[in-house]
Amino acid sequence: MRSLLLFFALLWVTAVSAISTTGDRLLVVLDDVADKATYSKFLGDLESRGFKLSYETPKSESLSLFRLGERAYDHVILFPSRAKGLGPNLTPNVLLQFINANGNILLTLSSASSTPSSVISLLAEIDIQLPADRTGLVVDHFNYDAASAADKHDVLLLPPPSSIRADIKDFFGVGAGANEVLAFPRGVGATLGSGELLTPIVRAPATAYSYNPKEQAEVLDDVFAAGSQLALAAAFQARNSARFALVGSAEMLSDTWFDAEVKTVGGKAAKTYNREFAKRVSGWAFQEIGVLRVNWIEHHLNEVGATNESNPGIYRIKNDVTYTISLSEYSWSTWSAFSVPANDALQLEFSMLSPFHRLPLVLDPAHSNPEAAAYTASFKLPDQHGIFNFKVNYKRPFFTNLEEKNTVSVRHMAHDEWPRSYVISGAWPWIAGIFATVTGWLAFCALWMYSAPTDKKKVIKKTQ
Repeated sequence: MRSLLLFFALLWVTAVSAISTTGDRLLVVLDDVADKATYSKFLGDLESRGFKLSYETPKSESLSLFRLGERAYDHVILFPSRAKGLGPNLTPNVLLQFINANGNILLTLSSASSTPSSVISLLAEIDIQLPADRTGLVVDHFNYDAASAADKHDVLLLPPPSSIRADIKDFFGVGAGANEVLAFPRGVGATLGSGELLTPIVRAPATAYSYNPKEQAEVLDDVFAAGSQLALAAAFQARNSARFALVGSAEMLSDTWFDAEVKTVGGKAAKTYNREFAKRVSGWAFQEIGVLRVNWIEHHLNEVGATNESNPGIYRIKNDVTYTISLSEYSWSTWSAFSVPANDALQLEFSMLSPFHRLPLVLDPAHSNPEAAAYTASFKLPDQHGIFNFKVNYKRPFFTNLEEKNTVSVRHMAHDEWPRSYVISGAWPWIAGIFATVTGWLAFCALWMYSAPTDKKKVIKKTQ
């Protein structure tokens, strides 16, 4: 009976544990805690995935992202606020410290209220720009919901994020039906810098633009941004793999637009993809998908008669070596073998100050299984002694960063390890010359020593 109870206890703990690789403590910051009823489905989905939600307002005195120098939460969701600032506990400096401490943030915006100055400053730090007036409504007169926005055209209907890049489709466009669209109601568009850490998830259609709804001018002379310049949702991954996701419309996460019925300009009825999109954006932001793990690394000699020592600290120049790395990918509570995309490459660098070799790592079926994939490369060490590194530096959008470095020494050849001269065919003429010289000298000596002197008549001088 006790064993049965222990089994069910372990099963319950497994069922309620969060599927994030970085923790289950999630802070939800709302302008009013009562507003959580607006996002009950979205927050309920997070709870069903194992997150422990805490609710606070920006002005709450008990709100603190750190406690005793450590993170008090693993993830933060910031919903729009009507206040001009988020208070002393959510300053840009505190939020950046939270990201530097490997915390993850999901930020949502709304055109119904002015964006707080602290949010503007935070976005500027990661090279994301919002309209100068802090309110920028995105409208599109060709792609809108004819049922709810027939006049203002401020509810954009977009295809699921699958038409721009394959990696965006793999993360945020999976499961979208042929008759599903992404509803973007009354949202704010942002422009992204050219940094490598920023990646757009959803861009505005070519016919969309951003403007201030308070302006009454019929003709807009100065548009903040238009078309694909506007990012409606974007992803930022820091160098420590902490994640920051921006969603320009908090309303698209509300219960109203989860599985809602919409109508396109042409009169065609469709369902929204918002619920699945919200799951995938939050899943990526909170490191439930796209997380890479190194299981083990091995390098060894690849020569006949060599010892089977694994990961030796020293090699000799011109050794034949083999390097193997095992990788896994985490996706929704499951570790599986990481498959390098077809249009990409996983590379190994063997470098001192600069790479001496840069080689592709190929799949090694002998050491792979459904939970882990092994990638290997074999090569000859350079004719240069010193301190070298086996380095794998794999940094791609939407995947956590991989940067593995193993340091080894490469020595020169010992005096008894050089190949004998008679093994080198290029030395044969010189060896033949030496033997010819020695043979000629010995022959000369033998001829000199054993040759008889010539006969000479003796001359006798008479003396008186």
